[in-house]
Amino acid sequence: MRVVVMRTNLKEGLGAVERAGGENLNLPVLKYANLEALDGKIKLTATNLELAITYYLSGKTIEKGKVNVPIATFASLIGNLQSERINLEKRGGQLEVKTDNYEAFTQTLPAEDFPIIPKVKNEQDFLEIEAGLFKDALAQVLVATQFSDLRPELNSLLLDFSLDALRLVGTDSFRLAEKTLGAAQFNSKYTQSFRVLIPLRTAQELMRILREDGQLRIYHDQNQILFKTDQWEIISRLSEGNFPEYSTIVPKKFTAEAVVKREELMNALKLAGIFSSQTSEVKIKAAQGARALEIYSASRDVGENRYLLPAKIQSEFGEVGFNWRYLFDGLKVLKLEEVWLGVNEEENKPSLIRSPKEASYFYILMPILKT
Repeated sequence: MRVVVMRTNLKEGLGAVERAGGENLNLPVLKYANLEALDGKIKLTATNLELAITYYLSGKTIEKGKVNVPIATFASLIGNLQSERINLEKRGGQLEVKTDNYEAFTQTLPAEDFPIIPKVKNEQDFLEIEAGLFKDALAQVLVATQFSDLRPELNSLLLDFSLDALRLVGTDSFRLAEKTLGAAQFNSKYTQSFRVLIPLRTAQELMRILREDGQLRIYHDQNQILFKTDQWEIISRLSEGNFPEYSTIVPKKFTAEAVVKREELMNALKLAGIFSSQTSEVKIKAAQGARALEIYSASRDVGENRYLLPAKIQSEFGEVGFNWRYLFDGLKVLKLEEVWLGVNEEENKPSLIRSPKEASYFYILMPILKT
């Protein structure tokens, strides 16, 4: 194998695949990326057996071939080179990395040791959507997730497709976010509805690699899901189990409703967070005859603060406690200037936030129980 490649392209490709590698004492090859020279392009692949990322970059192939290179070492080496033009050549069990004024040899593993990357069985049916649109949707639901050892079924996003809508849903049991994309926002070759669970790590890697431009295609079969653009592919096992039936917990009625400026509320929460207790609790209530929101926090070790925020409030309501970081997360992914907040005073009922003029997204949050 012998190729000439631009450092910028190779660095970008390695950055895309390097986090897909895994740690396995029985399979040390998972810490390696497969580097393959094809006609007019170079193919980089890394996998942890649950997830695989393949990235294609332009290059001049002098001699075809493939080899496994240690991801961390190779990425660090390429990232620190100064020359833009790089020559790569397999020499025995090593890969030579050479520029005009630099030469290095890195150890490799035989190409045949690399795991076989699975393929989806059906590539006739797929969804096609603008990459930037799907990236925004992912961002809006990932904020409501975190990894859980106690409830592994929550370590995934729900992708719920029907012929007229595509929904993404994420939850960590304390909060839940749902984003709906209408039929006009995507193209579909599917003729039947389906629901699949995307592992959180896969969703996070997808979020990281997606750009704002271009088209994204989504394929799936019973066990795998494939995300594909002109430059890269991510294939992943689907999560097993059932996503929680969440429709019954989405609140329909509220003690009070308020509309406030989003940026002002976010700033108030950041200030309140300085004085919040170890539970990150802030308390919100109607004030000044339901013409303002009061955001209050206190800590015995730090002090206390109180912030009055002008708001349009439908009716009075008493103190409701929230984890300010969770509430902030829901606000930061909204797009419009104002935010609508539906509050429930009852301890076991969640509140809801969304944009007043945007019905395609909502974020619900459980209150902190009063002690």
